[in-house]
Amino acid sequence: MRIILAPMEGLVDAPIRETLTKVGGIDRCVTEFIRVTHGMLPPRIFYKYAPELHNNSLTRVGVPVAVQLLGSDPHMMARHGAKAAELGATQVDINFGCPAKTVNKHKGGCVLMREPELMHEITAAVRQAVPADILVTAKMRLGYDDRSMGVACAQALDAAGAGEIVIHARSKTDGYKPPAYWEEIAKAREAVKAKVIANGDIFTVADYWRCREVSGCDDVMIGRGLVARPDLARQIRASQRGESIELMTWPEALALVQEYGYALQGWLEDKYVTGRIKQWMNYLRQGFSEAEALWPQARKIREVAPMFEFLNQATAVDQRLIDFCQQQNVANSLN
Repeated sequence: MRIILAPMEGLVDAPIRETLTKVGGIDRCVTEFIRVTHGMLPPRIFYKYAPELHNNSLTRVGVPVAVQLLGSDPHMMARHGAKAAELGATQVDINFGCPAKTVNKHKGGCVLMREPELMHEITAAVRQAVPADILVTAKMRLGYDDRSMGVACAQALDAAGAGEIVIHARSKTDGYKPPAYWEEIAKAREAVKAKVIANGDIFTVADYWRCREVSGCDDVMIGRGLVARPDLARQIRASQRGESIELMTWPEALALVQEYGYALQGWLEDKYVTGRIKQWMNYLRQGFSEAEALWPQARKIREVAPMFEFLNQATAVDQRLIDFCQQQNVANSLN
């Protein structure tokens, strides 16, 4: 009953993986995708996206991290899979699920689900190039134009030797709009021998159990839900034991954001640090009313120093402002 932190391009980087895995409950992470084109990438690119390669592909608290590749050339994907293994990757993941227009335009990510034969060729090439003891996995959606390709594409990956297949329960066209079609994951799971991992719209403990029931999957991958509630995996772990735990407080969540921000300063240029902090604050609005109350001010900050000053002062939020934001959310949901 594993819980895997999803790769989220532009957000789930090495510093946030360190921060979230330290909270607890996460069994595995996957890097942001490494884009494979025509030339062979140098080792520094692999280390940029997966610095955990320097630590036996583990975060500091010992959670395994898979290296994810994105591309459409089987030969080059195979070469990069082999290079990742040579540099210390213990799992190579292939991205067939990214819905971004710029990625799909250059024949990467979810657009490949229009061509299950090519998906098979890419996966088989990587599987053949990577040592047998290195796990080769893939992440996909239910299709590109609609949700009709889930079974065919899962079967193509299974036949190519993918050890595990993560399925996001939407098509590219669906984007991230609710609902997630977990029942379609069940159809693909029943059609393959490889382990299938369910992904999509798990924001609460109740969502987790319903996803497992509908999809029939033991393992789940969570992205936005874990960013919005950093203790969600820990909550799920307690529910698996039939227990309950105290929820993470706003000061605890804020401390994680601060820790993440300081780590980013050694990772990115200052002009990008503020943007990634704001991305996380934006997601935290789903899990914490305090974040919702602070967001109008936070979103206007552009420089690093004012952002850290803001975070240092953000622990105490006027309860009247929180109540107002909650009332506004209720009103909006009724409209």
